[in-house]
Amino acid sequence: MFVFDVSDTETGLNPKPLPPEVERPFEVRHGNVGGELEQTIENAKRDGVQILLQKEGSQSAGSIIRKENRSSPEPLFFQTGNDNRGNPVYITVPTRYILLVNENLSREARYVTIVHELAHLYCGHLGTPDSKWWPDRRGLPLDVREFEAESLAYLICTRLRIDNPSEEYLSNYVREKKKVPNISLECIMKAGGLIEDMGRRHLKPRKDEEG
Repeated sequence: MFVFDVSDTETGLNPKPLPPEVERPFEVRHGNVGGELEQTIENAKRDGVQILLQKEGSQSAGSIIRKENRSSPEPLFFQTGNDNRGNPVYITVPTRYILLVNENLSREARYVTIVHELAHLYCGHLGTPDSKWWPDRRGLPLDVREFEAESLAYLICTRLRIDNPSEEYLSNYVREKKKVPNISLECIMKAGGLIEDMGRRHLKPRKDEEG
């Protein structure tokens, strides 16, 4: 069976416009992101997360995967400060995860996507390189993983006044299932605090990564 992306199809004569939630389901409705986007991308390097833009159809926002082969790609360079001459000082961090973001998204939607995917990481859905950093919670049901990631994206983006599709996902889930899945509020709050900090300031390297 062939499946077409909405953005790859052509309309007939005098077509009715598609609803925004169909044509661009991952776009935000209103709100603006500031320096949080670039700051989060930079801070993600300290945990070995390489964030890349990739051309995708309108029905795809992004994804994160473990990088099993440590020999490629090249390690990431994370700034730890400046020397006495004011020159930046870097450490190398092995690339552990690849986070892909649809380059066709707006800055705001890119930020929401990055927050969502980092939520999967820091809630332990992909495991952990060190149990002192965040827990290993691999093997959770899909609905638990998605509800945790969407909840975290909703909380963080709402605090930044970015109206995003996570609210609709959460309300639809509860309306259909009549209950909330067995999520970990502790993991959501800890991961949320970390991701918020990643957008606010430059973080120090993990102790085990310091040279």
